[in-house]
Parts: sequence; structure tokens; C-alpha cells
Amino acid sequence: MVQVSAGLEGVIAAATVLSDVDGQAGRLTIRGWAVEDLADRARFEDAAHLLFDGFFDDLPTDLAPALGAARVRAFAEVAALDEALAARDPYDAMRALLARLSDGETLHDALALAAAPAVFTAAVLRRQSGKDPVAPDPALPHAADFLRMIRGTPATEGEARALDAYLVTVCDHGLNASTFAARVAASTRAGLGSAVLAGLSTLKGPLHGGAPGPVIDMLDAIGTTDNAGAWLEGALNAGARLMGFGHRIYRVRDPRADALK
Repeated sequence: MVQVSAGLEGVIAAATVLSDVDGQAGRLTIRGWAVEDLADRARFEDAAHLLFDGFFDDLPTDLAPALGAARVRAFAEVAALDEALAARDPYDAMRALLARLSDGETLHDALALAAAPAVFTAAVLRRQSGKDPVAPDPALPHAADFLRMIRGTPATEGEARALDAYLVTVCDHGLNASTFAARVAASTRAGLGSAVLAGLSTLKGPLHGGAPGPVIDMLDAIGTTDNAGAWLEGALNAGARLMGFGHRIYRVRDPRADALK
């Protein structure tokens, strides 16, 4: 009889040098750094450098200028964001815009794929709210520029630092569903862009990257901290499921949550 491991439970399908996930101990290590320490010290640019290191011979010591230039190049593709595309689900609009980028495997291509999502996300959100996209400022750090492109006003140091910490905590997580999909695409020698599109398509699912959506809906329904107790009591009495609790891998704690406290 053939034994099927549902969801690849317990199956070692590939190796990675980028991160180590220890669910039983509640630990996530990214290139030798505990995620809590990395989120406390690093910016998005630093995390990207850690992940790129060893894969590109022409990797500069400081990625900030290169990422800034890549954001500027990505903004040229925003012209393709017409009314019909802007009205689509943000994931769908993002996939369409990312598909316009090169499918090569150079550092230039990798930087484009790392920088463009911030530009495209901001442009889609602004178009959906009836506003014009904001061009990137290559002199700003990535997180600060991301927030500025979304809101049209400069981010505070604390806001940019909070977004940096979030981006660092989610920069790599072993062989999760979207990474697995991306690596399957890459294993066929498809380009970096194709691999990222495969990963992004998987990330859209409500059992993976789409999971935070219902959490945000729940927080919006609660409204204020003063209303939290009454809302939760009503939800529990109605037998409603509370979103955002539990994890498939982490059994004692999610270190990423601790890093963001």
C-alpha cells in the first residue's frame, strides 16, 4: 500500500541555507540570526543582503542605493496599471505587473523583484482609492519609501522601523507553501520572475498568505480596545472562530510574533 503524507507532513523535500524553523522550540533562525535579534537590528535592505549573499558575485556591501534605483525602474511599469487592472484583487494586479519584469537570473533581476512589490502595492492601493500613484524616492530606505508611496506623506521614524521589523520577520521561513511552489518553478529552470509569480500565486490562498485578511476584518469589526471584551464575548457565545490563533508548525510560540511585540 502506498503511504501518502498529506500536506508533505514529515517529508524532507529540499534543503535550504537561508533559514531554520524549529517549531517544537519556537525558534526561527535566518542566516544564523535569531529572528528576534534580526528584526531588532536590521532593515529590509540588510535582510535582503543576507538572503542574496553567496548567490551573486557582484553583490554590493550596501543594497540601499541599488534597491532605490530598482524602485524607480519599477515605477515605469505602473503606467500599465489601467482602470480595469486596478479594480482587480490586489494579488491579481500585482501578478500582472510583476509579469512585466525581466525573467532573468542576474542581481539586477533579483533586485527588481525585491523592490517592485512595494511600488506596485502602493500604486494599486492608491488607484483603488481614486488617487494617483506616488513616484518612489530612491534616497529613502525601502520601508520608509514604501509607506510614503502608499500615503503620499513621509513616514515617521517609528512607523518605518515597525514596517522594517515586519518585513524582516517574514523575509524567509523555510520551505513553506509559497517557497515550495517557487522552488518547484525554479527547479524547471524557469527564471526568477516565473518562480516569484508561482510563489505569489500560492501566497494568495486563504490558508497561507491570505490568512491575515480575516484577522484584519476581525480587528476592524472590534474597532477600539474598549470594545474588544464585549466583541469577543459575543463572538465566543455565537460559536464564531477567532482568527489569528494557532500555527501549523509552531507549538509553543511564534518567534515572529514575539519579535513584533
